[in-house]
Amino acid sequence: MSETTTRTAIVTGGARGIGAAIAERLASDGMNVAVIDLREDDTADVVGRIRAAGGTALGIGADVADEEQVAGAVQRVADEVGAPTVLVNNAGVIRDNMLFKMTRDEFDTVLGVHLTGNFLMTRAVQGHMVEQKFGRVISLSSTSALGNRGQTNYSAAKAGIQGMTKTYAIELGKFGVTANAIAPGFIETDMTKATAERVGVDFDDFVKAAVSQIPVARSGKPEDIAHTASFLASEGSGFVSGQVIYVAGGPKA
Repeated sequence: MSETTTRTAIVTGGARGIGAAIAERLASDGMNVAVIDLREDDTADVVGRIRAAGGTALGIGADVADEEQVAGAVQRVADEVGAPTVLVNNAGVIRDNMLFKMTRDEFDTVLGVHLTGNFLMTRAVQGHMVEQKFGRVISLSSTSALGNRGQTNYSAAKAGIQGMTKTYAIELGKFGVTANAIAPGFIETDMTKATAERVGVDFDDFVKAAVSQIPVARSGKPEDIAHTASFLASEGSGFVSGQVIYVAGGPKA
């Protein structure tokens, strides 16, 4: 980032976990950060930490799968903290179930947040990126894109994000906009705790079992993903586009 340019980033699903870690990291990199989550009150903690550290942050409540709410949120960001040219599509939900038990609602809800939400947010923000001749679209995929028991919906969504990312890169590259995806492996978050609870395993045991399969012999932390997002959001990443980076402690694909 040049000394005269302050970028504005939007992080969806930014109230906790990976999203919060990315929001705080981008703020520490000198960006203004808009934290979007379903309820604005939920963004207060991360927004407060960013402001306490001397950064500029705005919390917004919006459903990323709702077209009108997305349009309103992006306009509010542009009006209050500057035209957004960095977008981190992190918002996500899980509705895990085995295929024979998975309901249509469980399937549609997961694809709606991950895929429709990603599309609506990226479409709404890309105009600002094109106008500024600079943009970074960073979307959160997952190693589950390679298939994972009990996650037909989530795996489909995360694989879809990879295809969308490559298409964004093709369409937007000539405008100075890059698009990349981060595919985390096992990261200790509320979402992985929910998965452990679903399968009836103590979380500490769940972590130990995961670590036994990870070459670097440790679990991932939200900050591991934030480091990668920081690079992809930077000026220096401009020749990296259309890529899926597996941040999983070892090879996954």
